[in-house]
Amino acid sequence: MRWLGVLRGVAVLHAVAVCVQPIAIGIYLNGATTGLKVHEPVGLAVSFIGVAQLVVALIHWRLGGRGTAALVSALILFGESVQIGMGYSKQLAIHIPLGIALIGTSVCFAAWLCRRTVRTAVTA
Repeated sequence: MRWLGVLRGVAVLHAVAVCVQPIAIGIYLNGATTGLKVHEPVGLAVSFIGVAQLVVALIHWRLGGRGTAALVSALILFGESVQIGMGYSKQLAIHIPLGIALIGTSVCFAAWLCRRTVRTAVTA
């Protein structure tokens, strides 16, 4: 299925972008203000990529793929929305653990999609 390949690509891009976030904020915490200047726009880009991931997952599902990918993409996007709100309101007690959870979930989701054994709901 062509859409599974697109979904895999978007999910890997999303996971890489999510993994840039702790690196950027680590640079800031090390004393370079450029880290914070990178953290915010990359965070917003992560959410836009998350929307694209959800759209592609929904298309994949509607064309016979697994609905699990759409559900997980929706949950990740919801978590990212909360994450952005917590970051802007400086609620670090939620922002940091949620960020760690989003990294793990995004990387595991991309790895799950890239397995050879990911099957579609409809067998050909």
